[in-house]
Amino acid sequence: MPDSKNAPIALAFSGGLDTSFCVPYLREETGRDVWTVTVDTGGFSDDEKGEIEARSSSLGAAGHRIVDARAQLWDRVLQYLVKGNVLRGGVYPLCVGPERVVQAQTLAQAAREIGATAVAHGSTGAGNDQIRFDGALRLLADDLEAMAPIRTLALSREASTAYLQERGFPVEAKTTEYSVNRGLWGTTIGGKETHDTAGVLPEDAWPDTVSPSRAPDQPHHLEVAFESGVPVALDGEALDPVALVEKLNRGGAAHGVGRGIHVGDTILGIKGRIAFEAPGALTLIAAHRELEKLVLTQHQLVQSGILGDFYGRLVHEGQFFDPVCRDLEAFLDSAQHRVTGTVTVEWFKGAIRVLGGVSPHSLFDAGAARYGEDHALWSGRDAQGFAQIYGLQARLAARAGS
Repeated sequence: MPDSKNAPIALAFSGGLDTSFCVPYLREETGRDVWTVTVDTGGFSDDEKGEIEARSSSLGAAGHRIVDARAQLWDRVLQYLVKGNVLRGGVYPLCVGPERVVQAQTLAQAAREIGATAVAHGSTGAGNDQIRFDGALRLLADDLEAMAPIRTLALSREASTAYLQERGFPVEAKTTEYSVNRGLWGTTIGGKETHDTAGVLPEDAWPDTVSPSRAPDQPHHLEVAFESGVPVALDGEALDPVALVEKLNRGGAAHGVGRGIHVGDTILGIKGRIAFEAPGALTLIAAHRELEKLVLTQHQLVQSGILGDFYGRLVHEGQFFDPVCRDLEAFLDSAQHRVTGTVTVEWFKGAIRVLGGVSPHSLFDAGAARYGEDHALWSGRDAQGFAQIYGLQARLAARAGS
């Protein structure tokens, strides 16, 4: 067992303001080496990865690791957010919570590989991430000390900026104003406009999507193919899920789709507000939901909606490792056996619209049913009898009431 007083600290590192502060602060306060660990859960270009590594070195880190965890993120969590059509508050596709599951796991593993006896993250004391990281790390690496300097010191972004600038480390002004988290499932933007309930982000605060008013004047149609609830092709081109989501993110951003602002309850019980861009996630969920309507029974749809929402709540609130999540995943997998087919979607000036879908398992045309004025599965007398019985309990209750 390494000497905890001299062993290195493994820091979850994005290269942003808070994690940049942590590198020199931990070095100065503990006298220990700090290794930075960047877990790639999407949103990084090759150039940005190089910049993050250079940033780590310039801040004085003893070493840097970057781990590509995009496929792991999809396999472990994101596929179930699609299968459950998970949108918190009906709008937000959980851009951040799933990432923290994989980042915490990868950080713990990297810490052991470099001989660290402590792990650190840049979460504040007000947000959800501190709970997600600490909860996961206590379960996965309870033998490692967990540090959160920003939370411990209760630092503002302005104070973190001043600390770094005093030591000669440059900080972009926009970094101080906004906290941006890019990932495979979307980008979140927090800043002064999200600190109240009526603030509207200025156009230059949206990092990737074009303004819907400046999007192309012609709609763009695309076809998304699913097999057992998993997206497998885009416009006839077979793609693995990660590549497919990334392609949707790039294409949707050019049409201004995927923007939103979500108000919700934080894990700590207060209200929070966050802006987000998620073209891929919102497109896939809209398409998948339409396909489910074609192939699932009404009872399957109801239960999938309830349990998908519950699963999303657990992931968002840092409870991914509770065994009930495995139970919910088993249900969602089972319900997806017939969710195979192709859905046509339209992007147009910020809007995502489902145009239609087809499936070999569609219940819309089961071979014998005809829809409209005609019918083939029952007679008029059958319908009359059903109408007489249907709602009987409500009529009896009305007679017994008052």
